[in-house]
Amino acid sequence: MVMQEQAALSSPPPPPPPPAPPPPPASPQPLVRAPTTLSGNFARPQPDPMPNRDRFEDVQANPVNVTAETPVSTFSIDVDTASYAVVRNHLHDCELPPSDAVRIEEMVNYFDYEYALPEAADSPFSTSIQVMPTPWNENTQLLHIGVQGYDLIPTERPRANLVFLIDVSGSMNAPDKLPLALQAMHMLVDELDEDDTVSIVVYAGAAGAVLEPTQARHARQIHEALDSLRAGGSTAGGAGLSLAYSLAEENFDPEAVNRVMLLTDGDFNVGVTQDERLEDFVARKRDSGIYLSVMGFGRGNYNDQMMQTIAQAGNGVAAYIDSRQEARRMLVEETFGSLFTIANDVKIQVEFNPAQVAEYRLVGYETRLLDRADFNNDAVDAGEVGSGHSVTAIYEIAAPGSDGALTDPLRYGDASPAAHDTSAEFAHLRIRYKLPGEGASELIERPITPGDAVSRLSDASVDARFSAQVAGFSQLLRGDPYLQNGYDYDSVLDGVDGLSGQDVYGYRSQFLELVEIARYVAWQDDLKVY
Repeated sequence: MVMQEQAALSSPPPPPPPPAPPPPPASPQPLVRAPTTLSGNFARPQPDPMPNRDRFEDVQANPVNVTAETPVSTFSIDVDTASYAVVRNHLHDCELPPSDAVRIEEMVNYFDYEYALPEAADSPFSTSIQVMPTPWNENTQLLHIGVQGYDLIPTERPRANLVFLIDVSGSMNAPDKLPLALQAMHMLVDELDEDDTVSIVVYAGAAGAVLEPTQARHARQIHEALDSLRAGGSTAGGAGLSLAYSLAEENFDPEAVNRVMLLTDGDFNVGVTQDERLEDFVARKRDSGIYLSVMGFGRGNYNDQMMQTIAQAGNGVAAYIDSRQEARRMLVEETFGSLFTIANDVKIQVEFNPAQVAEYRLVGYETRLLDRADFNNDAVDAGEVGSGHSVTAIYEIAAPGSDGALTDPLRYGDASPAAHDTSAEFAHLRIRYKLPGEGASELIERPITPGDAVSRLSDASVDARFSAQVAGFSQLLRGDPYLQNGYDYDSVLDGVDGLSGQDVYGYRSQFLELVEIARYVAWQDDLKVY
């Protein structure tokens, strides 16, 4: 060993290691937008790494109609408010919503208005009409139509036979999905009368009944059944619907409200998935007296188009629940309106007078348009109105010869003037509806006259001005082409200043916050800081 050590000591030292190669030249870095923060309590969040598969129906803004060619406009009412909650959810994430997610009528109808109240359930509607200057175009006017539904008193409301159909698939495993849905149902159970009945069906890879029909007097049993639910599996929505309707039929009461309430993110990916087949199935059950309402939750798999389709087919409401506050609004503050229908197949028709209105366009209701002949056809399905609900419709109109008209006048003839005794009228309003359980419709009609008009926007009612600004804001979000006079988010903020009214629940104040967020996000998106 000593000799080995000596040999090692006598051998020449090893050569030094070669120098490390020079580092490669730095690759050019992509230019990125400078980080920004939102003033106040908001900050732009990091992009969501999960793919967004939300689906909304492709909608184009209603066109301008020439009165001489198309004097009559017909549409089904819509009391849904899902679009407003979807828009709010996006804005609270400091991003503008997809344009197709913005349904103007649902934005406008989200708010309560102090329209004149009807006096009896057998005459369930009153109308409030105003013709006023347009906030976004100095050369046109708005025809503002407010329809107020009768508000049932507690002793008038029927018994409720409800089936909660709850999606417990894997896609519902998020705080803003199944947990929020269960909180919403707990709230509703606490609002029911003791003789109301609740059943619970769940669906994931398969469907099953968690709770057989149980009277609300046994609320603890219902709450415990809800608390037992967990998310996991794929989504057999079609099987769940079949089982839910079976339970509703088992406990069917012709004198009660029989309703399935579907709670889902809309991701039907197993079983019957085609919207048309689901729509036909739900429509058949509607005709048997069992209605369907839909509540959507969460983002990423939200299938708004499917939910709207089947809710309309089921004579029900489509809602989007993005928070406990929204759940409370739908199921506590507006329990009667969400559950109890005062009129079915409600249609609105407006005939415009070409002597006073050269052109018009309906602001919103693109998915609710009907043919003229559908108005008097009681076999044509239309929207339902719940207890205490109001419906607002807005037309933008242009007078003959005004700068607001977008089409050239006829060279070889003018529009036929209206009859002498109606020549001053702007239009004639007709509303058709069916009372619950009735097969024949009733008709309400009234002329819209100069007595309904104001020459200054400030003279219009607070509700008419506020709802017009909500419609303007919605058009800004959609990028609609009809906004003039430099109308922008600041115009909306100026226009709603002082229009909060009583605002018991703070929804109008919240609207101001949403406009401010949209203004900021739009400004950020327009910046090109690299």
